Amino acid sequence: MMYKTQDQYDITLVGGGVMSLTLAVLINELNPKFKIHIIEKLPACARESSSPLNNAGTGHAGYCELNYTPNNNEGEIIIKRAIEINEMFEVSLQFWAYLDKKYSTFKPKKFLKKTPHISFVWGEKNVELLKKRFLALKKQPLFKEMEFAKDYKTIKNWSPLLIEGRKLNECIAATKVSHGADVNFGELTNQLLQILLKNKNFSLSVDTNVTKIKRANEHKWIINTTNSNSNKKLSYESKVVFIGAGGMAINLLQQMKLKEAFGYAGYPVSGKWLISHNKSLIKKHKAKVYSHVLPKAPPMSIPHLDLRVIDGSEILLFGPFAGFSFKFLKYGSSLDLFKSIKRNNIKTLIFVMFKNLSLLVYLIKQALMSNRSRVNQLKGFYPNVKNKDWTTYVAGQRVQIIKNCRISGPKLEFGTEIIFAKNNNLAALLGASPGASVAASSMIKVLNKLFNSERNKSKLQKIIPSYGYHLNKKPALLRRIRTKTYKQLGLW
Repeated sequence: MMYKTQDQYDITLVGGGVMSLTLAVLINELNPKFKIHIIEKLPACARESSSPLNNAGTGHAGYCELNYTPNNNEGEIIIKRAIEINEMFEVSLQFWAYLDKKYSTFKPKKFLKKTPHISFVWGEKNVELLKKRFLALKKQPLFKEMEFAKDYKTIKNWSPLLIEGRKLNECIAATKVSHGADVNFGELTNQLLQILLKNKNFSLSVDTNVTKIKRANEHKWIINTTNSNSNKKLSYESKVVFIGAGGMAINLLQQMKLKEAFGYAGYPVSGKWLISHNKSLIKKHKAKVYSHVLPKAPPMSIPHLDLRVIDGSEILLFGPFAGFSFKFLKYGSSLDLFKSIKRNNIKTLIFVMFKNLSLLVYLIKQALMSNRSRVNQLKGFYPNVKNKDWTTYVAGQRVQIIKNCRISGPKLEFGTEIIFAKNNNLAALLGASPGASVAASSMIKVLNKLFNSERNKSKLQKIIPSYGYHLNKKPALLRRIRTKTYKQLGLW
């Protein structure tokens, strides 16, 4: 069947999650006359990874995530990644504060809640490492407010659940940053959408599958789509394309035979949470508490016990518990992984699979865990835990990046990566955490490359006051921006 050609756009964004909406709003702020089109597979935006219970809702800032501060062979704590992520989250906060001031419909307090970020560990070795981490970070302006404690009284004051039922001779320690944040990325995404809907140059297509993306010429793309309800086939032309389709980005890039994506593959990981609605427990845990990786677990599975605030309701969430799935999206197909296997990536995929057999075994074991077994794992955080207070919920789907690096060879990546086409008129986002928390910073980089927006530096500095600076190296600027932004957003 022939595709009927529709409108032409300055940019088409595939996927209606927080990344695409953030990029679209940034473009809208800089160039309101640009024609922007978002194509979403599901009936509404923010139904996949951006949906509030499909992610941890942590405003990732490096305060409590121990995997962002690994120790090297000499036993030194490497803090570079934590500083980078913290500075990127500061960009998100400034962006939201700017939108809050400009648009009456944009209300950060509906998606952003002040929630202390705590690192909590047990065992002498882990306590020693946490103390070294604290001493290394405390020297940095970005982490100046971090506190450290080993005594039960202080930690109990921070979060009573961590202490209730615990033996008094157990070696424990914790750090705390009071101005941490819980973020409802689904609500944020929908508020960003409301801003875009005010512009007549914006259009949204839902219930729409992108079946093919191909070049019309060096300066234009053709996007073929099919409506999942009517089966109507439409074709759009776009000068620029951004693929923010979660795990399905790999499949689209492979189908396009994009040279820059040659050899890439995806490793799907499903997730599960334990959730409690018990109000008496929630009263005793008003924080996000991250700990050390459990034995034989991969870095991405840092366990955490979190307060979540979703549409005004508080719940407790513990996890993540991983599982093995062939799907690249929560609402995807069990054939997704098999469809992604190509001649150019099969060797890399097989090599990484065998190299990470322990991870595969771990994922399968996690998938087969009973609810009682998951609750038993929670005892490290909350010794008095009761099975009846917790239920299992299936979370979102992650697709970790597999690629063939020139120097180190095939490897499995646990972060995020952005691929650009040769002439910089197409970009695709791959990977997972810290993801949504650093969307503004990541999408500004995409914006600059796709539209050469460095010439808009003065405009970007009005939106992001720290744009062009490293806040950790500018303590006075950091204090000035934080004081204004945090007070406005309710984090201080």
